[in-house]
Amino acid sequence: MSQERFLVTGALGCIGAWTVRTLLRAGLPVVVFDRATDPRRLRLILTPEELASITFVAGDVTEPAAVGAALDTNDITNVIHLAALQVPFCRADPVLGAQVNVVGTVNVFEAVRRRAERMAPVVYAGSVGMFDAADADAVSHHLDAAATAHPTNLYGVYKLANEGTARVYWLENGISSIGLRPMTVYGPGRDQGLTSTPTKAIVAAVLGRPYRISFGGRTLYQYAEDVARTMVLASRSGLTGVHAYNMGGSAVDMSEVVAAIEAVVPESAGSITFENKPLPFPDDIDTTGLESLGELPVTPFSDGIRQSAELYRQLLSEGRLEPAEQGLE
Repeated sequence: MSQERFLVTGALGCIGAWTVRTLLRAGLPVVVFDRATDPRRLRLILTPEELASITFVAGDVTEPAAVGAALDTNDITNVIHLAALQVPFCRADPVLGAQVNVVGTVNVFEAVRRRAERMAPVVYAGSVGMFDAADADAVSHHLDAAATAHPTNLYGVYKLANEGTARVYWLENGISSIGLRPMTVYGPGRDQGLTSTPTKAIVAAVLGRPYRISFGGRTLYQYAEDVARTMVLASRSGLTGVHAYNMGGSAVDMSEVVAAIEAVVPESAGSITFENKPLPFPDDIDTTGLESLGELPVTPFSDGIRQSAELYRQLLSEGRLEPAEQGLE
């Protein structure tokens, strides 16, 4: 039997919920650590039996003692750190954003340092959003894996700071870590954040509502389950040292997103529109180094849209598709 025991911070968020599901279905013990208390995203994708098997710890990553206690009480060996405030929330409250995103990450690393003899590498969520479009090559628009980041918002600043924290904890304390940088995550549970509106459009289509996506252009999409599975791969990889990798996915134009939604929800044709305004981030992204984690899951974009729509249809048929819970007004 595996001796691994996983703690997932921010486990009630979108990627967190999918990470919990991935761990449960691999037969691995998992502890949910989150200051929120509503497991609504977990309920979207777990059976009642799976939900009942989880150990829940109400805790805040900004409190060092709470993080340490969660590791000790539950004999944790693997930490997947996903607790963070997204772009709009960091913009609305920069101080809280820094406390959660930066200080919270320091607290996680410090807690692991104090128990280093039993701990796997810290795995944490970075973001391609720490790069500006101008950080890519001016001609090819390709973002090199070793590019220097110049964030254009505080969320990006905080994510870049976390990579510095990881580097120093390796240099000074020998704490290994793997930062994974997704771009535009989509799929069930993605109901908030700057790039959540393509997922909300799927929900609106299933509900028979018109919807306008808040951006356009081409960007890199990652299905939420793929991101979660990659997080778990990283945690179990045994890599030593300090690493940060851009995540791969499907580079898709927004017109193709709308077409994919219409293909699986034909009755939505003409009701999903988008702002003709691209995101201020690179879209051709180098993922060099990511292959060191093993065979990586990449769900074809059309399949991810179809699977999302199917789940939302099932929820609707069960009377459980609440628009407000999916980020719709």
